[in-house]
Amino acid sequence: MTDTALAFLGYIGWTSLLLLSLATYRSSLTLTGKKPANSFAPSGEGISAFGLRLTRAHANCYEFFPILGGLLLFSLATGQTAITDDLAVLALGARVLQSVIHLLSTSVIAVLIRFTALLVQFAICIYWLLQFTSII
Repeated sequence: MTDTALAFLGYIGWTSLLLLSLATYRSSLTLTGKKPANSFAPSGEGISAFGLRLTRAHANCYEFFPILGGLLLFSLATGQTAITDDLAVLALGARVLQSVIHLLSTSVIAVLIRFTALLVQFAICIYWLLQFTSII
């Protein structure tokens, strides 16, 4: 398996793990009678601060997937994994770091680290896009 394929599956797995965590969290609130099943806002508001961060961490994953996942899939579909293999695992690591920091804290330093992790992913994607279009 190429690093590109590993990162692609890893991104899907990470997003799925966050969704499972969110479903478990919300189910526990419902089953313990703390929140009706039909009262959860899609934005994550109206539950604990952690629940909101978990909701947003999951949303961040699916919001960025068309970019990072799309480029990884393009690479796999066109047989150009030589372009993405070197940085694919780093991009996935930056995504996981962004999510974990999001779950742990909203302090200024945490937000700066989280934003840096996003910038790493975005820079990698721009680099790949330019390589695919033979600009660099």
